[in-house]
Amino acid sequence: MTSRHQIVGLGEVLWDVFPDGPRFGGAPANFCCSGKEVGGEAFDVAMVSSVGTDLPGKKALQEFERRSVNVLHLASLDRPTGQVLVTLDSVGQASYQFLNDTAWDHLGWSDDLQTLAARTDAVCFGTLGQRSEISRRTIRQFVAATPAHCLRILDVNLRSPFWDSDVILDSVPLANVLKLNNDELPLVADLLSIPGDPLEQLTALRQKFSLRLVALTCGASGSILLNDKGAVSQLPGQSTIVVDTVGAGDAFTAAITIGLLLQMPLQEIHAWADRVAAFVCTQPGATPSFPEAYRVNLRVQA
Repeated sequence: MTSRHQIVGLGEVLWDVFPDGPRFGGAPANFCCSGKEVGGEAFDVAMVSSVGTDLPGKKALQEFERRSVNVLHLASLDRPTGQVLVTLDSVGQASYQFLNDTAWDHLGWSDDLQTLAARTDAVCFGTLGQRSEISRRTIRQFVAATPAHCLRILDVNLRSPFWDSDVILDSVPLANVLKLNNDELPLVADLLSIPGDPLEQLTALRQKFSLRLVALTCGASGSILLNDKGAVSQLPGQSTIVVDTVGAGDAFTAAITIGLLLQMPLQEIHAWADRVAAFVCTQPGATPSFPEAYRVNLRVQA
């Protein structure tokens, strides 16, 4: 029997505190939950992070376990579990205010992480999770310890004031898949002195860092994928009723990751990821349960 693909989310675990109450989240945590939802039993999805021994930390563990995400590498520390105050504008776009010095800022290295990294087929890490020195060091050590075939997905999630140019400049070379949104691309391109329109910038990024794939999400304006075979896929935004956009990009990244691992054609990967992200926008919170039609074994073209 073929072994299951090992996918890892690496970084922050937190609770998004909306005006109507807290909801489970954090970009790599969202990635894990959505990845397991749409990928199913063909994928072993593990979260690598830290939570507190407080009630939010215990509830975070329960959220992962409810979604069958592996929590063996999720440390419980005597520090507060991450929280972020979320506010939504009139069209459902979110803004964030993060609690400082939380459990996920103290992610330490271990032999168990070395073992996990060595058998990882895809790891998703971001810039926010690297805001502290100890977590930044552990995240980079884990990514570097993955095998050559591993998809090393950098999700550029710039949350002021928790990023600087060095984090971006040091992180992009670690990746072989890069995901950005239309606010992040101009900043990254400027730091790397890459001129041109978005497609030209994406092409230059892909070539400069020998990326297997680069993805740009533009909210209601659609998305673009480019791969290392020179193929380009562009899709307009889907017409949908937006409840909130939190977690949509993370679900998009999860679907892309699974599609790459299954060696699906680029256009098929893109259409499926687009539908998955659009569904998340119609649901409250970042990690909804997905109907069967969105799961990988029953995916359909948009």
